[in-house]
Amino acid sequence: MTSGDLIIIGAGPAGLTAAQYGARANLKVIVIEQLMPGGQAANINILENYPGNVEVLDTEGNIIAHVKSGYDFAMDLHKQALNFGAEFLFTSVMSINKENDFFILSMADGSEKKARAVIYAAGAKPKPLGVPGEDKFFGKGVSYCAACDGNFFKGKKIFVVGGGDAACDGARYLSKLTDKVTLIHRRGDFRAQKALAERTMNNPSIKIRFNTAVKEIKGRAKAESAVLADTVNGALYEEETDAVFIFVGVKPQSSLAGSLNAALDENGFVITDSGMSTNVPGFFAAGDIRSGVFRQVITAAADGAIAAHSASEYIWNMEQGTGNGE
Repeated sequence: MTSGDLIIIGAGPAGLTAAQYGARANLKVIVIEQLMPGGQAANINILENYPGNVEVLDTEGNIIAHVKSGYDFAMDLHKQALNFGAEFLFTSVMSINKENDFFILSMADGSEKKARAVIYAAGAKPKPLGVPGEDKFFGKGVSYCAACDGNFFKGKKIFVVGGGDAACDGARYLSKLTDKVTLIHRRGDFRAQKALAERTMNNPSIKIRFNTAVKEIKGRAKAESAVLADTVNGALYEEETDAVFIFVGVKPQSSLAGSLNAALDENGFVITDSGMSTNVPGFFAAGDIRSGVFRQVITAAADGAIAAHSASEYIWNMEQGTGNGE
């Protein structure tokens, strides 16, 4: 059984930042990630609202460094964590239990990992619309990632569904590939940050359709049209489209917390205090998986740093014999 001081589940901005801070605190850190570093942040086209991530100009006004994409930002975080000594395992955690003062994690390959503390930073996945045709045409015109699949629809007609930051960012990215983007939102105004919403509305390649909901996605071998509803008067109509990109929120990947009886809120997000501690001693949560009111890359990174600091204090207190990390 492989042991570490601290195991971090998830390698999004929260997990990667926690890995840096944990390793810098001289802990043996193991990061377990199912897919690749970055999480949802890796899909961000331009990470324009992260402090300090700006275009750099020379004395003549020429751009010598561009604003990083979410992917580039995530790769830098990954590199930093590696440089500080964190170890990465790309596999899945099947279950987690606490035995005495240690957490035992069972892996997909049948192996087990053991640690004094765990930071749960598994993040969240895109929430589906839940309409007929969505599952049928996933990968055939239905997508939840503009950067991943947008290139397949150059010059095509695209519907983008949602009204938050992700929807606006996705629509702006897709508008570079086609001038036939329609952003559909069931409400009368955007939930996105004001600056981002204004740039989206001022983009000549994006049409905005407020008070509209997608009721069904139709087609034969691929998505070919969508049934739309006017949310004010209830009128239904069908309109052709080549793709439907969906950005209507996220759902937390918090199933592992259940085996530890960690407290969740009514939407399934993990409840923590300001130090990222859960109700289970030694079990911390950070990033999009944590119950909160604002989810951004910067808040996830801050959560990760705080969680690592709290975990380090917890482990230190355990080693001093206080027994409960307090």
